[in-house]
Amino acid sequence: MFAKIFNNIESIICRTLLSGFVLLLFVQIISREVFDYSFSWIEELSVYMFVWFVFFGASYAALKSAHNRVTFQFRFLPHRYIKYIEAFADLFWIGFNVIFIWMSYDFVFNKMNKFWKSQTLGIEMKWVYIVLPIAFTLMTIRILQVNYIKLVRGEEIADPDQIDLDTIKAETLRDADPARKED
Repeated sequence: MFAKIFNNIESIICRTLLSGFVLLLFVQIISREVFDYSFSWIEELSVYMFVWFVFFGASYAALKSAHNRVTFQFRFLPHRYIKYIEAFADLFWIGFNVIFIWMSYDFVFNKMNKFWKSQTLGIEMKWVYIVLPIAFTLMTIRILQVNYIKLVRGEEIADPDQIDLDTIKAETLRDADPARKED
């Protein structure tokens, strides 16, 4: 049960945030257009929810191994070395994340003035910025998790948005050649 929730936490959070800010913005639009009234707090909360959505979405992309990478150079290398080179590059990503986690934690809990409040909601801004150390910690865990799956367990994690150019080329040639359509 815990593993299932942990492996889907970003998805759950992102779906909740997306639904929440879309619903809030819908209410704001109806309120403005129908009742000629605007809730100022809805716009601010929607922006904060969207920002949280982006950071947790980045962690979810790390889980799915869907972050953008420059991979053209891998075509010239033997396939068995690619996952090790990607893992080496991920060490730099993890290093950046660890520094960012430390700096954002220090900022939120040590440097941020407790009197810094959001304009319309009136909440302390540290509760908005707390997403930084949380999301980057989760992203670092996901990077390590993906590399464990690739390197230790030997499983492939394919980018869900990866385009297989060879498949597209074959389909295009088949569609362009009437003789192949009969096959």
